[in-house]
Amino acid sequence: MSAHAMHHGSLTRIIRKSALSINTISPTSRFIRASSIAPSSLPAFFHTRATNPPRIIITTIPKPATQCQQQFSSSASLSKKKDKNKQKNDEAAAEPDAKNSGGAGSDSSSAVAPDPFDLTQLHDGISDALARLKDDLQKLRSGGRLNPEVIENLRVSVDKNSNETVKLGELAQVVPKGGRSVAIIVGDEELVKSVNSAIIASNLSLTPQPDAHNALQLNVPIPPPTKESRDQAVKTGKTAMEKAANSVKNSRASIHKRLQDMQKKKEARPDDVRKAHDQMEKVVEKAQKDIKDVFETARKGLEQA
Repeated sequence: MSAHAMHHGSLTRIIRKSALSINTISPTSRFIRASSIAPSSLPAFFHTRATNPPRIIITTIPKPATQCQQQFSSSASLSKKKDKNKQKNDEAAAEPDAKNSGGAGSDSSSAVAPDPFDLTQLHDGISDALARLKDDLQKLRSGGRLNPEVIENLRVSVDKNSNETVKLGELAQVVPKGGRSVAIIVGDEELVKSVNSAIIASNLSLTPQPDAHNALQLNVPIPPPTKESRDQAVKTGKTAMEKAANSVKNSRASIHKRLQDMQKKKEARPDDVRKAHDQMEKVVEKAQKDIKDVFETARKGLEQA
């Protein structure tokens, strides 16, 4: 057999169908589909004794190895398992901390338990009462002298159509001139009349006089004290003393009520409550004595001629 005949014989064994199929690769499938090509479109040497030229079918094309590999390192199931284990470990570590913090909280709550011997509120009330008493007594006239603050604290009605009043010290300056006279310098000439009316209407028995050289100045002579003025000053001082004593009693009542509540709620031992009550009574007794001493000292000055 010649080479040409052998060649055609090989082709005859391969091509056994009526049409030759050329494989085309689908982008979405691993299998190859065959597309028919008419025999007339083949070269001349493909026309052989075979009546039905075969078609060539290639079944599969293996996928590249890189596309078949699966990335197990970023697997969602493994990540979830890892996170779950971590959460369990964190909860196990946090449990003893929670117990410790609970114990610390109980210690802190016991640390802020009420103290029956805490008399800070009482001491503060006594200090305020004594300070107000001394201030009220200082404003009273003593020995024929008048404290300028008494005039400065007088209320002045600026507007006739309003009930609002202003301290005289905010409108004028009070300047002592010796022991028997006080000069009042008003900041606005329109307010001189209002200031003059406020001084006359007070219970100080004062009579302002316009200054001949300054329209903004009022001269107020201080009359010598009389028996009536002395008695009035002492009476006013005694009223201030009683006010201070009542303030101390109110502070004492607040502490007494707090001690009773502590005993009812069993927040303190009965012995501690009794001892705290005794201490409170001693502090109140001393405070009342101090108030009386302050008044007696002031009374002696008020009775001087």
